[in-house]
Amino acid sequence: MNEYKGMHDVYDAVADPTRRKLLQLLANAEELPLHELLVHFEMGRTAVSKHLAILKEAHLVIDRKVGRETRYRLNAGPLQEIQDWVSFYEKFWKTNMLRLDQLLKEE
Repeated sequence: MNEYKGMHDVYDAVADPTRRKLLQLLANAEELPLHELLVHFEMGRTAVSKHLAILKEAHLVIDRKVGRETRYRLNAGPLQEIQDWVSFYEKFWKTNMLRLDQLLKEE
């Protein structure tokens, strides 16, 4: 079982394009407050906060309070589960493409 399992698993968390964009923004910065994340979206504070909550439940985002401000940072560890899953299929496709290439050369 995955050590990062929470209320939302990592696959559910990254399934949404808004959450993927949030992860990308956080990957490009050490830490960002909510108001700096908001400028990248055409939605309100509450909607972005809900997306961040889902990412937090999946352990992809860590938050901390600095005064009245909440700052967010990426926790990329749980993404390893997705990388492992994708790498299995990457090997599968490479093997099958090599077989197809060999078959086409024989014909």
